[in-house]
Amino acid sequence: MSARTHTRPHPIPRGGVDIRLPWWALALPALAFVTLLTLLLNPADAHAATAEPGITHLIERAQQLIAR
Repeated sequence: MSARTHTRPHPIPRGGVDIRLPWWALALPALAFVTLLTLLLNPADAHAATAEPGITHLIERAQQLIAR
């Protein structure tokens, strides 16, 4: 019994493989780039996360020891 072969709906271009990206494959990196660029241009909008006072004290103490 012979197997049926599948034909491609579009012909393969001569130059190589035909790769088509979905719209979001280009839109999401562009959106991330624009978002990070706006944060760099206006850093007042970027708020740091609040940390525990003990952790903050520990980090300050480590900075003091390193600075000596």
